[in-house]
Amino acid sequence: MANKRLTWVDVTKGFLMILVVIGHYPGELDFPLSKYIYWFHMPAFFLMSGLFFKEAKNRAEVGDSIRKRFMQLIVPYLFFLVVITGMRYGIELGSGNTDIQWYLNDLWKLVVGGRFVRGAYGVFWFITTLFAVFVIFTEITRHFGRKAQLAIIAGFYLLAHAESLIAKYVLSGGTVEAAQQIPLPWNLDVALMATVYFALGYYLKTFWMDISGKWFTAGLVTAAACFAMDAAGIFDYRLSMKFLRYDHFLLDLIIPLSCTIVVIGLFQRLTARMPLTWLQKIETHSISVMYLHIFADIVLNDFFTYGLIGFTAIGLILPILVSIVLQKFVPYGKLLLGGFRPKKKRKPIMAGD
Repeated sequence: MANKRLTWVDVTKGFLMILVVIGHYPGELDFPLSKYIYWFHMPAFFLMSGLFFKEAKNRAEVGDSIRKRFMQLIVPYLFFLVVITGMRYGIELGSGNTDIQWYLNDLWKLVVGGRFVRGAYGVFWFITTLFAVFVIFTEITRHFGRKAQLAIIAGFYLLAHAESLIAKYVLSGGTVEAAQQIPLPWNLDVALMATVYFALGYYLKTFWMDISGKWFTAGLVTAAACFAMDAAGIFDYRLSMKFLRYDHFLLDLIIPLSCTIVVIGLFQRLTARMPLTWLQKIETHSISVMYLHIFADIVLNDFFTYGLIGFTAIGLILPILVSIVLQKFVPYGKLLLGGFRPKKKRKPIMAGD
């Protein structure tokens, strides 16, 4: 059973990673695919991260746990940040850009990170937000009982929507411009909403690990109804965690959770009948795919013309090749891809053993 669970988890994450790539396609599509992908794919990532959260019982465990996540999340973040920036600056210098002020301004944006960096860094916000969520949830579960935890999570949900309303109705400009007027580095405020999805993965772990036929059907019907109503113009729902856009107090739970139930339930059923190892392999190289798929397009789109399929293929294949090279030929390559595994502490040998 454990192996089956790991299989569907890896397969589902591989599928979600494909959606991440597709969601960043810069071209125009007749069908609003990106809009519907954004309804659930980032909440699903946070939710699935919560599935495997383990509470820390004391200060030592907290330190060990946070250190592990730092090595797995922030070390690859810094590595790819330096690599992509170095390549970008090399291209800029090669094209004749010697404006020192331009580089200083760009470096400042990279330090602030989150929603303030765009282009090749479009997905970097997720990692810093996930790390913040992990630290926050570790402290919440250590210091508070379950009722207090739930109250805090509910408070986070209310605060996230309050911030979204301020960005939408008080600050000037569109969604992106308004969110960038809230100067919080690393998208730390997005952790308010992300912690809610993370907590739903953790608290409802038993539910997610084996989605019943009734719940799968309910999720499918609900998601299909929402897609149909949006397509018919009954509502125009949008969700953008990066830019603090939470459109509806109830639908921000109903739509992401319904879609996630469908996706997880579907792959739980499919992996029981077929291996889907190709999706597992994508998940194995997901760190590289996440960081490099946009940059790969930026580098190649001046030389080649391609549509959505070509964009997706490039965004998967090239980063996977980079990941393989890093793991096989670069010292500490696995560490740079988030493969940190802490050494198990040996238990002291007691007298008489």
